[in-house]
Amino acid sequence: MSPRRNRPRRPSSEEPNPNRPGITEDRVQQWRDGEYMVRNVFGGAAVKTYRCPGCVQEIRPGVAHVVAWPADGYGDESDRRHWHTGCWRGRDRRGPGVERSRNAPRYG
Repeated sequence: MSPRRNRPRRPSSEEPNPNRPGITEDRVQQWRDGEYMVRNVFGGAAVKTYRCPGCVQEIRPGVAHVVAWPADGYGDESDRRHWHTGCWRGRDRRGPGVERSRNAPRYG
């Protein structure tokens, strides 16, 4: 008997790319501010720490997340942004993240 699976399986459109384990194929998503190429990165595929532009918190190595960049074809690697999956899905509902220094007042 196999162990119980607590998480639902990913839809087939999000199955990892066999040539790049832990990473899905690039796909285009339409958002209010334009079209973006989007790639899902799962579990152990990420080895660096990134900063999510949605919540301005760290995405640590080994955490599943989304990589997105403008689909206009003019961007380069510097236009890619790593987002927490929830922050990417909720980006239309929140304003841009504001990064403050540690000593800056929170309100004002």
